[in-house]
Amino acid sequence: MLLKSALGLASPEGRNGRLSILIFHRVLTEPDLLLPEEPDVARFDLLMRWVAEWFNVLPLNEAIAALCAGALPPRAAAITFDDGYANGYHHALPVLQRYGLSATFFVATAFLDGGLMWNDMLIEAVRLASTSLCLETDIEGIGTVRIGSPDEKRCLLARLLPTVGMLPLTVRDEIVAKFVAASKILLPQDVMLSSGQLRALRAAGMLIGAHTMNHPCLLACSNDEAEHEIMASRAKLESILDEPVDLFAYPYGKPGKDYDTRHIDLVKKLGFKAALSTCWGSNSVESDLYQLSRFTPWDRKRWRFGLRMLGNFYHDSEELAS
Repeated sequence: MLLKSALGLASPEGRNGRLSILIFHRVLTEPDLLLPEEPDVARFDLLMRWVAEWFNVLPLNEAIAALCAGALPPRAAAITFDDGYANGYHHALPVLQRYGLSATFFVATAFLDGGLMWNDMLIEAVRLASTSLCLETDIEGIGTVRIGSPDEKRCLLARLLPTVGMLPLTVRDEIVAKFVAASKILLPQDVMLSSGQLRALRAAGMLIGAHTMNHPCLLACSNDEAEHEIMASRAKLESILDEPVDLFAYPYGKPGKDYDTRHIDLVKKLGFKAALSTCWGSNSVESDLYQLSRFTPWDRKRWRFGLRMLGNFYHDSEELAS
């Protein structure tokens, strides 16, 4: 009760209210050494139980409207998922429904219906590769890659993923293809959402937002490429759902590193009502609707999770693009 009261003081109702937006990607069947920050079903259930107890969770579009109107309830929150993993349908949705919660799923549309994101290709190539694999790369700061123990694989991915993800699309995909070929693995085809699962999420009351087609670093794209990635993503979602899609999440989401003011202006020009970054912080009536902050603590103890959510109200997102 003390923590809930403290959250209410930090995030009151009305014009002084603050909106916490939580971000997730996957909800796993069981813990994964190569994805240590991703919750499994039991962990996600526990987090949602705490969130439902402490916060007033709103659908993101309603939360944004209330934020703009200065009419947020106390301890306002929204829940989001990025990328479009099928486990959002299989694992996250039943938990969300159990606690009467809504979430918004931002989908990279090129990977729907049997596709696989570049990072998951790399993860599976490293996971399933023989420990004797040695691969020469042209990646600056990476060099020769040797596949070792599970811990070494996790450390390798921690180096590879942030570096490869920032490369231009064609270069990124060529490097990933080399890893997959060298690993001699068969890639799974059921990792990402199907169109039917996407429609089922929407029918269950979840919201759907655009997240580009191929999940590129927008700063590594030309202006025309960036516009095509965003427009085609929305068009694909609207054709599947037969309704407008007006929320967007920047891939990776760090201003100045992954996107800049050109992309903010582009998202505005294309008619989106709001866009989300991955900058830590909460959102006030004065926040930029096209750079809304998101944050999810990964603490495993209830009191630490709650205290970090409380501290997030006082985190100033100075890194937002301006």
